[in-house]
Amino acid sequence: MVDMKDDDSPATVCVTGAAGFIGSWLIMRLLQQGYIVRATVRDPANMKKVKHLQELEKADKNLTLWKADLTEEGSFDEAIKGCSGVFHVATPMDFESKDPENEVIKPTINGVLSIVRSCVKAKTVKRLVFTSSAGTVNLQEHQQLVYDENNWSDLDLIYAKKMTGWMYFVSKILAEKAAWEATKENNIDFISIIPTLVVGPFITPTFPPSLITALSLITGNEAHYSIIKQGQFVHLDDLCEAHIFLYEQPKAEGRYICSSHDATIYDLAKMIREKWPEYNVPTELKGIEKDLQTVSFSSKKLIGMGFEFKYSLEDMYKGAIDTCREKGLLPYSTHETPANANANANANVKKNQNENTEI
Repeated sequence: MVDMKDDDSPATVCVTGAAGFIGSWLIMRLLQQGYIVRATVRDPANMKKVKHLQELEKADKNLTLWKADLTEEGSFDEAIKGCSGVFHVATPMDFESKDPENEVIKPTINGVLSIVRSCVKAKTVKRLVFTSSAGTVNLQEHQQLVYDENNWSDLDLIYAKKMTGWMYFVSKILAEKAAWEATKENNIDFISIIPTLVVGPFITPTFPPSLITALSLITGNEAHYSIIKQGQFVHLDDLCEAHIFLYEQPKAEGRYICSSHDATIYDLAKMIREKWPEYNVPTELKGIEKDLQTVSFSSKKLIGMGFEFKYSLEDMYKGAIDTCREKGLLPYSTHETPANANANANANVKKNQNENTEI
């Protein structure tokens, strides 16, 4: 059993997908906790996409940006060389892809395998932490009321139904399964973290993909209602703290669900109407029955390791809404002309989504 963090000298870790919603917040927390971070992005010279990383506290001394791409074999070798840990967060998130097999699914699988090979070459990596997805767990013919780490989604069902985001779910299932095999063969310590819908404040300049879903009741984006119909949620900060906690925990092994709250779409609508009455949130949702049961993802394994969640569902939404408003990504009200306001909010989301294909 090896300690993941040597207290005498700061550990050097690599974070992939550094410019994204989860990656950037994780880097902020790692820097605050004394880590030296190598952050991989597709284009370190694109100031529009990396400025928020360079402005982080301690970034001038302890953060370096490295060019790497999931579609290029060996492109993570240099960034990972000499690191004691790797957080693999990067993943293509293009729900509008015209060629999902080649633009989303293959790059996700090949990307994680390429990172495993880079870890093998480095010979210094003590643990690889992979950010998976709730979509790897609960997409099944018969809905359960509680899910845990032993559950896996049904690929045949996803291919048959092709629900919103289906290519992302397929990519994460196949990538995680491939990673389990590859790390086992190469004797690399591997942890998989399964977040539910991630909500909260953020430091990226564009609209985070998971907030397109989380705030769909405000923007009127009905295509995403099915994802939050019986939803599960986690605060971005809790998720990033869980990544660091599990990386540092010598006894951690296997998959870990990271989810703190469950709510139906009607619970969400009620909370938003009460806390943010300036938004025009529907009381009736066409085609969605009223007496929905909550479906929960159990974080019992994670909590059993000693992890504690800090934030409420209201905290998550307040952080997300406040940040979106500050960045001009969400109107302050949709009441004056609901149809126009919702359309404008949706257009803003669309514009930003097209610029942001990694979480």
